[in-house]
Amino acid sequence: MQQITNTILMIRPINFRMNEQTAVNNYYQKVIDNLLPETVNAKAQQEFDGYVEKLRAIGVNVIVVNDTDVADTPDAIFPNNWVSFHENGNVGIYPMFANNRRLERREDILDTLEANGFLINNIVDYTSAEEEEVFLEGTGSLLLDRINRKAYCALSPRADEDLFIEFCEDFEYTPVIFTSYQTVNETRKAIYHTNVMMCLGETFAVICLSSIDDKKERKNVIGHLKENNKEIIDITEAQVSNFAGNMLQVKGADDVRYLIMSQAAYDSLTKSQIEKLEKHTKIVSSSLNTIEACGGGSARCMMAEVFLPKA
Repeated sequence: MQQITNTILMIRPINFRMNEQTAVNNYYQKVIDNLLPETVNAKAQQEFDGYVEKLRAIGVNVIVVNDTDVADTPDAIFPNNWVSFHENGNVGIYPMFANNRRLERREDILDTLEANGFLINNIVDYTSAEEEEVFLEGTGSLLLDRINRKAYCALSPRADEDLFIEFCEDFEYTPVIFTSYQTVNETRKAIYHTNVMMCLGETFAVICLSSIDDKKERKNVIGHLKENNKEIIDITEAQVSNFAGNMLQVKGADDVRYLIMSQAAYDSLTKSQIEKLEKHTKIVSSSLNTIEACGGGSARCMMAEVFLPKA
């Protein structure tokens, strides 16, 4: 079992913009005034290409698939929400909250992985839950501790508790359930994805503990992380809005460990937080300002980790 992988799937955007269907409960999205849609998309492509270049430069195997213009898929750049890949050759396909995000699910992407020498044994498809308006958005909602077989999930309109437990039964994980909040216009609202406020590395966890309002739930999460010897690096709500929770640890060349994050996330960290992280891993950051502002997601959301076995 491995917690981190060297292979990442990424989708290059062709009609990226702020998605009005997801903005209803993703409070991190912003409208960038005075920018034409094609300018927004061109900037997003530029950020995407620069990011891929940085990942490849450190030896990460990045499989890039282009988005298609068959459907209107402004969020296709975030593939980790509709698919997850597992070491036993299983693939999870997930129910999505926004109608236009359901169009991102593409069989040809699985064909591309097989063409790259990966083995898919079994597809576990949860998408029929959409008919009941029940959602679980992939590794946006699920934070998997693959080695210790624990799945962390912050419940929200996009992460249903019963479906999460069903996933844990199917994939053999112990569920760790809580709700994480952010302040929106002086009201506490559920954070839409777990991976915005939390990142699990091999030997550390970056997490906004103050977003877990229920003290029991917070204590439970801390207990699980400590039980698995993860050093807890606590971040603030302000750092969460700079996407400091939306990071992913990957393997580069020669098995070197890297923590990937956006420039905004890196700039929001304190010197002491950076020092703590650097004891565990090297840090790579890339500017994703347009993608973060319009998409309300960041570095981690753009990477679907491939753990599939080689054929």
